[in-house]
Amino acid sequence: MADFKSSKVGRRAFLTGSAALLAAPALAQTSVDGDETVEVERDVSEVVKRNISSFRTLDWRPYFSNTRNGAILVDISSRALHYWSDDQSVYKLFPTSVPLTDDMTRKGRTSVVRKVEGPDWRPTPAMRKRNPEWPDYVPPGPDNPLGTHALYLSWTYYRIHGTHDTRKIGRRSSNGCIGLYNEHISQLFELAKVGTQVLLI
Repeated sequence: MADFKSSKVGRRAFLTGSAALLAAPALAQTSVDGDETVEVERDVSEVVKRNISSFRTLDWRPYFSNTRNGAILVDISSRALHYWSDDQSVYKLFPTSVPLTDDMTRKGRTSVVRKVEGPDWRPTPAMRKRNPEWPDYVPPGPDNPLGTHALYLSWTYYRIHGTHDTRKIGRRSSNGCIGLYNEHISQLFELAKVGTQVLLI
């Protein structure tokens, strides 16, 4: 009799635990540089890779000779943005969205040339060619693809900006720019200056 009761309790606990597991998103272990793992949320019904930002702190020295005016490193493969202040007292690490394809991805050194709170948006000629149905202009607001803030880079059409579509972060989802959550771009906007160094790798 005791065995029967304990098996009923065991079965009930197993069924309850299984139901909770099925209702929760799966956590996958993703290798980072072969020796660390990062838990990544994914939908078990999907085969495609989803949000895979790798949160690993980095030192600025391998990438910049100094941190004059601050330094921003965007790592396309790990989908993460690193920021160091001029005096290195502030270090920030943010998840990002990155370009959809390698041919949309630009790598190398640039800098922040303009900062805009409440940016408006116009599609580039290449975007218009790919998506002729897109509007010619989107004013600042909740429908704007640049989110609440934008850092304009010295490369034409390239920006580090926010997004109202939070599903994009951690994924290959942009047309060339680097996207951040609006709350993160507002932090970076306050820290970065016109002249802040930017390196995309």
